Amino acid sequence: MRTAWIISIGTELTLGQTVDTNAAWLAQRLSARGIRAVRHLTVADELADILGVLDAAASHADLVLITGGLGPTEDDLTRQALADAAGTPLEPHAESLDRIREYFHARGRSMHEGNFAQALLPIGAEALPNTCGTAPGIYLRLRETPVFALPGVPSEMKAMFDMEVAPRLPTAAGVVLQRQLRCIGEGEAAIGAKIRDLMARGRNPEIGTTARLGIVGVRINATADDSATATRLADEAETELRARLGPLVFGRDDETLAGAIGRMLIEESGMLTVAESCTAGLLGKLLTDEPGASRWFAGGVICYSDTLKSGLLGVPVELIARHGAVSAEVAAALAEGARTRLSTTHALSITGVAGPTGGSAEKPVGTIFVGLSTAAATSVERLQLGADGTRDAIRERSATAAMNLLRLELMRTRATTG
Repeated sequence: MRTAWIISIGTELTLGQTVDTNAAWLAQRLSARGIRAVRHLTVADELADILGVLDAAASHADLVLITGGLGPTEDDLTRQALADAAGTPLEPHAESLDRIREYFHARGRSMHEGNFAQALLPIGAEALPNTCGTAPGIYLRLRETPVFALPGVPSEMKAMFDMEVAPRLPTAAGVVLQRQLRCIGEGEAAIGAKIRDLMARGRNPEIGTTARLGIVGVRINATADDSATATRLADEAETELRARLGPLVFGRDDETLAGAIGRMLIEESGMLTVAESCTAGLLGKLLTDEPGASRWFAGGVICYSDTLKSGLLGVPVELIARHGAVSAEVAAALAEGARTRLSTTHALSITGVAGPTGGSAEKPVGTIFVGLSTAAATSVERLQLGADGTRDAIRERSATAAMNLLRLELMRTRATTG
């Protein structure tokens, strides 16, 4: 069992009304067992379309995983599609029906007539118990290919996979170890140029890149016969990547910019505050997403109006009048005011034009000033994030850039002090 197709069923997925997170989660679980997902397919709630995908999957994959379409309504067609693909009718499964009834009874609710359909199985299929919801999963073989159909609700799907699917899967001859370095400071193309030879097709480990809002992920997929060898290959690749990318790398896998900042601030016994205008609290939110942030983050001020910039943080009214609220001078004053008035060692500020309106020829939409103040100095960076970016994207990239400005300063301080 080397390859798998993952099929996500639901019109809400194909129309973009719901984001499919199930496929990524399943692919990672399979990869850890040496089974590589080679197709992620999303299919609307149309019987003919589902049947066509099932036919192709059973013909080409060693394993098929399906999520979605097991609910109690007329548009839930996975059960019928599996029965049609297997050439067999659906029949009631007494044990599943009892489980569904007990689910509602335990919660003091009446079972709806539509839920009876969830207890139907293709003849010869096996029901997979659902410990978190009503819909049982389904296991059968199509053309000798094992097919598992799981609920679309992520919590139900994950529990069923771990308890019912994973124990039935063999560990393939080999493992695929996944790792990702997270980078900021240069674009995906620039980073790709630094590691071009490492990204050659057919190379092991396989190296690739992804980008989102200024953060570039460098993927390492190491394939080997055993975990120890895969780990060694991944370690060697990571060492080489870090040597080439240097301070662009801020973390690995789930590590965040906020986490990197927090660790260095703790080492320095530092404390951070923020002054936010156009990001309106987003920077503080991203910082406090990190558990334990209270050890190094004191809080901040959302100073959207010029009145609050002056009244709370002491930005001179004449400075705003002379240079405008969106300016390097005001960004510097905001950072200095946040640090001195809130009595912290470091402060970040953000002011800018997030759009979609409000720009000018001199300061178009996407013009952002990020300030950093320490006891030693105050610095400001001007960012031009582009009028083609959405308001949300400009704000998020602004907050990310502010965190990176502080990260680089903390790294310089550590290098200087040894």
